[in-house]
Amino acid sequence: LWNGKMIKKIAIITIILLGAFSASNAENVYVKYQGTVSLDNFDCTNTISSFVNRICHNDKYDYVVVLLNTTYYHYCRIPSSTVNSWLNASSKGKFYLSNIKGRFDCRLGGIPK
Repeated sequence: LWNGKMIKKIAIITIILLGAFSASNAENVYVKYQGTVSLDNFDCTNTISSFVNRICHNDKYDYVVVLLNTTYYHYCRIPSSTVNSWLNASSKGKFYLSNIKGRFDCRLGGIPK
């Protein structure tokens, strides 16, 4: 016998458990030359590319974490307009080689604390 109060209690418990589960599954990735980075404050896009597999951008800090083949790398002070162009490029790999690689070096600063 399910009454309205029981259904509401189960719904509330389910919502609480789902919230706790998703909070405990925060995504962290190992970034070469940087270490572990939390992707909690990033907008990530999986791409269809043989080389650039995922682009994660933190708009507040102009900070990008990108999965190239099986390794994550990071780039600093990369404008949102450049990231948007990259995401919209027909070839993510060609765009990376022409517009990203060798630029936006985090050794010059810009890594969020």
